[in-house]
Amino acid sequence: MQIPRKYIKFVLVTFLSLTIVLLIAGIIGFSKREALLKHTVEKAINKAKKDYNLIVKINGYKFSGLRSVDFQDISVVPAGRDSLATIHSLRVGIKLWPLIFGDVKLGEFKLSQGKINLIKRDSISNYDFLFKKKGDDSLKKSKANLADLANNILNQLLYKIPDDMDIKDFDIHYSHNNTDFDFYTTKATIVEGQVKSTIKVNGSESVWHLNGEVDPSDKQLDIKLFADGKKVELPYIEKKFGLKLNFDTIRTQLISAKTSGDEFKISGSWAISNLLINHPKIASNDVIIPQASIDADLTVGENFLAVDSSSTIHLKTLKAHPFIRYTLSPQKIYELKLHTEEMDAQELFNSFPLGLFESLDGIQVAGKLQYDLNFYLNKAKKNSVQFDSRLNKKDFRVVKWGKMNLEKINSSFVYTPYEYGKPMRDIMIGQSNPNFTPLNQISPYLRNALLTAEDPSFFTHKGFVLESFRKSIITNLQEKAFKRGGSTISMQLVKNVYLSRQKTVARKIEEILIVWIIENTRLASKERMFEVYLNLIEWGKNVYGIGEASQFYFNKQPANLDLGESIFLASIVPRPKNGLYFFEGDGSLRTGLRGYFKLIGNLMAKRGYAVRDTNAYGFYSVRLKESLRRGTVVDTLPQPDSLATDEPFIAPDEPNFFERLFGKKKTDSVKVKTDQVSSDTTKNLSRKERRELRRREKELKKIQEQSN
Repeated sequence: MQIPRKYIKFVLVTFLSLTIVLLIAGIIGFSKREALLKHTVEKAINKAKKDYNLIVKINGYKFSGLRSVDFQDISVVPAGRDSLATIHSLRVGIKLWPLIFGDVKLGEFKLSQGKINLIKRDSISNYDFLFKKKGDDSLKKSKANLADLANNILNQLLYKIPDDMDIKDFDIHYSHNNTDFDFYTTKATIVEGQVKSTIKVNGSESVWHLNGEVDPSDKQLDIKLFADGKKVELPYIEKKFGLKLNFDTIRTQLISAKTSGDEFKISGSWAISNLLINHPKIASNDVIIPQASIDADLTVGENFLAVDSSSTIHLKTLKAHPFIRYTLSPQKIYELKLHTEEMDAQELFNSFPLGLFESLDGIQVAGKLQYDLNFYLNKAKKNSVQFDSRLNKKDFRVVKWGKMNLEKINSSFVYTPYEYGKPMRDIMIGQSNPNFTPLNQISPYLRNALLTAEDPSFFTHKGFVLESFRKSIITNLQEKAFKRGGSTISMQLVKNVYLSRQKTVARKIEEILIVWIIENTRLASKERMFEVYLNLIEWGKNVYGIGEASQFYFNKQPANLDLGESIFLASIVPRPKNGLYFFEGDGSLRTGLRGYFKLIGNLMAKRGYAVRDTNAYGFYSVRLKESLRRGTVVDTLPQPDSLATDEPFIAPDEPNFFERLFGKKKTDSVKVKTDQVSSDTTKNLSRKERRELRRREKELKKIQEQSN
């Protein structure tokens, strides 16, 4: 059908009229744009002064072309502080088409001779305005949709990447007391999506490059950071936190970012090569990761953040699939899962970072391994904690031992205990040591009391008790501190026999691996493990093994220990150096320990290890040997540095974060209904002595839970 000419004429006239109107508006706007620019700049300067107390000065500014503005001699100084920034020349260009729809995207960015000074003296800095809290109005806003928030933040970041960039002579200097770092960009450009830069770090110390490709419109980028002829080092982190950290190359990729329904999905990858880490709490030496990366699929919902299980972690040849989800509302929920496919066991061991596990270095294994981890926590329902960690094996065996032969536990060997990093003395764990006591020559009361208190399921578990880990997590969350560990006798044994006493992350992981190997290859019988354990653990100052302990406290052979003496010795295992301070001057036990006796005794009776007793299971019959009672001379064992009884009681300091993390026992703070320390008993004790007695009572809850 042919359109009538009058309609065509009407459309043409309308279009022409609008064009003329827009042209006239453009001419008027162009003639007024300098005034508009001046108004905008003055408004920005006033806002900086009002909101952040910043004094901003601009010597000159003008339009350059249709969409760019040139600025000359800019300075920014926080009132009463050191100068923050100076820029000699700056050109900023805005894309016009996105601007029509309310999006500010940089089209051009050129800077010449700029400097930013970040200065902090004690607790005062010239950049603290960046952390200024917003007014109360911001708090009244309703909770944001996380998916929308993530989308907006990513867009704002990408919008700030210009199509055309040219930066010359730009210096960023940081100074805090005696710490100074300088990053000087000689040149940084973006041309047709190609990023190139040259950054001098601390003068001529090193030269970094941040190169790659960017396409903000399609939400894609591929950037890598590396240094000329050496590793990228981060001296500030080392000086601030004692963490040495360097690498060859780090790379990040943004593959896609899009909205799908009510969720915002981001796909990308992060990779690093030859990463070196050194920190005394991580390992005693350099830890090197040759290749590590993650291909991540991130999902942001209205109230949650998640790493999808389609993501893959690469560590050399090892591949693992993580699932991480953090739900913010209506309740905070933490979820973590990690899954690997069945893999060659040697490939797994070869994938461990170099220098992480000293004892296992060079080990050769055969068979297949597969790992699964599952963790769930609803913070509002702490008892809902789920924890399951399993390394599943198929035909696994050790072909050749590495740096340390783990089979040494089956024969005589020398054990050297350490205190404060110094060796105490060499102790032969074997028949050539007159104090060594075979398991069948140790009182059943002692064996069963110690198992009841420390590890009731020792003879049935395979090195770990997942329920103990779960309860430890619950306790630590409730107390908001690392107050309880989940160590078994197997773990304590491995720590003493094979590993240094350094409290590091590497040592703890190595401990877990060695326990798994010993328990899952039947390297040693449970009876042998328990025998070695009883003959090397500490029972007092420079008192090691049950042979020395039974003579030291009671002048008896281990076979002759009665029920009360056995329960007492079990009670001091967590804090052996405090053993003597549970006795009164006449050699009897302080009443603060009576509740412990009742609990352990009842549990032993329940299992058939003792006769049920209403008289505190031998508590009243325990007597310290006379030579150790207060005011008498201490017997000297056939070893150096014997314990002197006139040494004042000093309770150990509270363990710090890392000591709690790596297994130093700290008792629970939940009260147990039992015999309390009477004021008559404690009135003559120091505060630290009273605290130690009460701490012992609080350990009962842990033992009660283990018995359930």
